[in-house]
Amino acid sequence: MESPLLRTAFRRAIVACQNPAKRRVGLQPRRYFATPVDAQGGRDDIQAAPPIRFTSEDDQFSQTRPRAELITNDTFARGGRGGGRERGGGGGGDQEVDYRQLLRRIRVVPASPSYFTATPRYTDDLLHLSSLLRKHQLLPMVMPGEAPRVAWKTIDQYKTELAEPIRSKSYNTLLQLLKRLNYIHPSLMPQEITDALEKYKRDVQPHLNVPNPIVVNEYGVAKAVGRRKSSTAQVYIVEGTGECLVNGKSLTEYFGRLHDRESAIWALKATQRIDKYNIWALASGGGTTGQAEAITLGLAKALMAHEPDLKPALRRAGCVTRNPKRVERKKPGKLKARKMPAWVKR
Repeated sequence: MESPLLRTAFRRAIVACQNPAKRRVGLQPRRYFATPVDAQGGRDDIQAAPPIRFTSEDDQFSQTRPRAELITNDTFARGGRGGGRERGGGGGGDQEVDYRQLLRRIRVVPASPSYFTATPRYTDDLLHLSSLLRKHQLLPMVMPGEAPRVAWKTIDQYKTELAEPIRSKSYNTLLQLLKRLNYIHPSLMPQEITDALEKYKRDVQPHLNVPNPIVVNEYGVAKAVGRRKSSTAQVYIVEGTGECLVNGKSLTEYFGRLHDRESAIWALKATQRIDKYNIWALASGGGTTGQAEAITLGLAKALMAHEPDLKPALRRAGCVTRNPKRVERKKPGKLKARKMPAWVKR
């Protein structure tokens, strides 16, 4: 009975005879290796170089590795600067310490665990704030809206300080930790959290800038300054019968438009105080509309010096908030700021 191996060999031989392209070459090319061996007929006297032993004598180590010194605490205690070998002191006898052997096992360890990250300084700050929050998260907190107002550094200022590419999402995570730590009750705030928060505050806190209060002098006169566009108005207000002078002229003589007259005394009209105060205003710059609205702001600020309780009513009337809008300048080739001439085809 034929074996499967013999049957397969016969089949391959028949296929090779029918298809000459699949015939195998009987003689294989001889391979030569870089290192001569006996099978290749090489020379017996050619041998490989002996392996380098880095753990041999000191002179061999000095040829393969640069010289270095390892100073240990024991060396400082003895007042020496360990060079190569040194005998140990104390009860150890004459045991020698090979500092070159110790130097081979030294590995530089980074001081920070985030040294190999793309943003090591940011990661250190994030880890530091997170550890402070875990440590003091059980301290009492103030109610929302009662925490001290703090202006934190912007992302551009923080990136410039660290010189690292910080993303907005990453910086928002840092701000959330800062705000959470800022909600700790001020009377129980630890000193380490206070020092940590000072690092992220702006140099100038706009919330601490308090404007000078407007006071009523000994003559019963309150002075305030109002601005609108490029106009400025100094307004003096005193209790009286309702007279109003602008640059030495009456209100009707100085402002020809009814809208400008109402705008100038709108603070008194909204609070129903027209016949209770006398007004003297000095306006300059801009046009009549800008001067009238500048008088409105100055009059409202001076009126609050006499009656501080009128601030909510004046705020609702729109007299306290300054409008920062300015007139857009005229562009070359246009009739106004954006109006094109009629002959220009659209």
